[in-house]
Amino acid sequence: MRDRPPVTRHGRPSKDKDKPNPVIALNKRARHEYFIEENFEAGWRCRLGSQEPARGKAQITEGYVLIKDGEAWLIGAHFSPLKTTSTHVVADPTRTRKLLLHRRELDRLVGAVERKGHTVVPLKLYWSKGKVKLEIGLAKGKQAHDKRASEKDRDWSGRRAAC
Repeated sequence: MRDRPPVTRHGRPSKDKDKPNPVIALNKRARHEYFIEENFEAGWRCRLGSQEPARGKAQITEGYVLIKDGEAWLIGAHFSPLKTTSTHVVADPTRTRKLLLHRRELDRLVGAVERKGHTVVPLKLYWSKGKVKLEIGLAKGKQAHDKRASEKDRDWSGRRAAC
C-alpha cells in the first residue's frame, strides 16, 4: 500500500506536507464530565507575543471560561512560555486571557449560562491559519450514572468495532 499525501477537506492534496499536527492541547476530561451541547471557535487577544506560549507546553484541563461584562475570559489554563521567546519580560503562565468571539455567540453563551445553568469549558487548543484558536463548548454537567452510561456505550462501540 502506498503512502498518500494528506488531503484537504475539498479532496485536493494538501500543500503543507511537513506541517505538524495543529492540535496543541486537548481537554479529554471535559467530555467525560460534561454533556457538550454546542461548540464555538474563539481566538485570543494578542499581547507581547502571546501566540508564542502556545508553542511551548499548554494545559487547558484545569481552565474554564468566565463570561463577565459581555466578554469571555479564559481562566486557570497553564501555558508555559518558551525560554527563547523573551528574556527580558517574565510571562505569567496562568494569567487570564481574553477570548475573541462574535457578539451573537457571546449573547448565546450569556443566555445559556445565566438562564439555563450551563457552563463553558475549553475543549481544544489548536493552530488555524497561523493563529491560535480555542474550541470552547457550552456544557451541562453529568451525574455519576450518566458517566457510567457513556463509559458503557464507549466500551460497547469498541467491542463492536473489534468484531
